[in-house]
Amino acid sequence: MLFNSYAFWLFFALVWVIYRLLPHRGQNLMLLGASYYFYACWDWRFLPLILTTTLVNYFTAIGMEKSTDPKRHKWLMAASAVVSLGLLAYFKYFGFFAESAAELLSWLGFQADIKMLNIILPVGISFYTFQTMSYTIDVYRKQIKPTHSLADFALYVAYFPQLVAGPIERSSSLLPQITNSRKNRPHGDFSEGLYLVMLGLFLKVVVGDNLGFIADGIFSAEKGDLTGTEALVGVYCFAFQIYGDFAGYSSIARGVSKWLGIDLMTNFRMPYLARNPSDFWQRWHISLSSWLRDYLYIPLGGNRGSKFMVYRNLMITMLLGGLWHGAGWTFLIWGGLHGAILCIYRVLGDRVKLPDRWGRIVATLFFFHLVCLTWLFFRADTLPQAWEMLTLIFTQQEMTPLANYGLRMLVFFCAPLMAYEIWLDQAHTLRRLESARWGWRAAAYCYFVFMLIVFPPPVFGQFIYFQF
Repeated sequence: MLFNSYAFWLFFALVWVIYRLLPHRGQNLMLLGASYYFYACWDWRFLPLILTTTLVNYFTAIGMEKSTDPKRHKWLMAASAVVSLGLLAYFKYFGFFAESAAELLSWLGFQADIKMLNIILPVGISFYTFQTMSYTIDVYRKQIKPTHSLADFALYVAYFPQLVAGPIERSSSLLPQITNSRKNRPHGDFSEGLYLVMLGLFLKVVVGDNLGFIADGIFSAEKGDLTGTEALVGVYCFAFQIYGDFAGYSSIARGVSKWLGIDLMTNFRMPYLARNPSDFWQRWHISLSSWLRDYLYIPLGGNRGSKFMVYRNLMITMLLGGLWHGAGWTFLIWGGLHGAILCIYRVLGDRVKLPDRWGRIVATLFFFHLVCLTWLFFRADTLPQAWEMLTLIFTQQEMTPLANYGLRMLVFFCAPLMAYEIWLDQAHTLRRLESARWGWRAAAYCYFVFMLIVFPPPVFGQFIYFQF
């Protein structure tokens, strides 16, 4: 059930009408049932999986609250982590590690007869696993108190607007909005929700799917059929495809949730205007980058210790961040590249800071192209394909009809978007349009609707992050 499908909006309309007629406890139970139905529409066989994750973390938190023994707390925390990460590892990484082990044994000269299992990846497993783990860790650290309502906790885990592709919500933010009665904020919630939904549909359908059609065609081309210019166009198309796709999902999720009176965190903040890697990760997939910082990077030592230890912590965090996105060497390389970029910028320090306006523009443009180059490894199906396309980009530039078409589509769909984001960034707020004169707001909404109607994509694609 996709956000950009008629089925979802019929489902949501029914949910919203019933929601408005119920008291607080009834609303929660209805949202829980709707969330499980929403998840079952993807594959009902994985409902026991999300229920298991929910029950394990719920009773673990309750057990830690009832016990005063620190050792028992550690054992409970360890057991919860083993179950949660074990399920994630089995469904997401078993095939990757088994195949890698077989290739290693074969390379060493041993006969490797490892039977591969055809394991289906449950949609959203990485998101709700990290969300439940953050809750249990926060209870273990005594930063929050556990909820005693299983229904409320189950809704926190399965809340349908952000269930399958985030943002990864912290319990300190989302749980109180579930457990406490929600205030009626019809006017602000409706207008802001409408803006977020309209923007999200524009990002997903108009930008993401239209450019994704070009990127998919280029990345699926047979070996030897591409020029370096076409490969480069494919990389830039994918850069805006994944941004439009994921930022669009997050925006729609926030808008839909606004209409239910629940606030979700901002997951994107004009990431392609970042000037350095630290700035980028404070703008891109904010819920994941902050999760990795708080539950991995800082516990590893963070910025404390020697320079070597800091660089080690950065590399471990980014490598595991890459692996979180997918079970493949391409994702590990992508994470490793971002880790290396973080380390290099940290080594250079003040020497990469350009204070004047033109210096900041140069830094932004340079880092944008650097990020796009790393997307090649994220998108490529295999390392050989990534290396072949990278070689073409630096050795064989030739303008072709396909490359020319792709460049024109990039300008047509992305230039207005980037101009709008620069306008937002100058004001240091994502809500600048809401305070603008009504004529400008009307013009923006008309543009969104016009583009959605007049320029639908040739193929409506699923959201990329559903596979993670």
